[in-house]
Amino acid sequence: MTRPLGSLVLVVGPSGVGKDTLISGARHALDNDKRFVFVRRVVTRKAEVEVEDHDSMDAETFHDMEAAGRFALCWDAHNLRYALPLSVDTDLTLGKVVVANVSRHVVAQAIAKYPACAVVLITAEISCRAERLTKRGRESGDQITARLARESAPVPSGVDPIVIDNSGMLAIGVTAFVMALRSIAAQE
Repeated sequence: MTRPLGSLVLVVGPSGVGKDTLISGARHALDNDKRFVFVRRVVTRKAEVEVEDHDSMDAETFHDMEAAGRFALCWDAHNLRYALPLSVDTDLTLGKVVVANVSRHVVAQAIAKYPACAVVLITAEISCRAERLTKRGRESGDQITARLARESAPVPSGVDPIVIDNSGMLAIGVTAFVMALRSIAAQE
């Protein structure tokens, strides 16, 4: 008998809501629970160790790997290329709950490819987001203002996400996220 496929948890939300921070906190909290895999995405930008968790790759290598079918999912966002590694497929086949930070623009594609998806939408008050984006130091004030103005794209219609407000204390956000992940794992 084959094992059932696991679940792909798509963590989405606008810049500055703390997706990477919550994912890191959940990874630490669930470190001994082997049901969960926290996948590192591949991005055509150098990682800032303190702020984000991804593997960097130059655009040419990314293109070659995408053409060779070496990624599970790929998408464009903020003038960069993003991907999830092919290991996602293996982990899902093994029945794992695979947690990944993705763009809302790839949710429909992900659900079409992986029907056992759950979407967790992280939100935060705009003042919190602005402060976090400013502390990141990657963009000018005008760029941050433009980012805050344009990042209100919802998840695709028909998708009913689990919503977590990460405006408050980090421990509260991490606890809510861990509880959501455990709930998703219990549904398998």
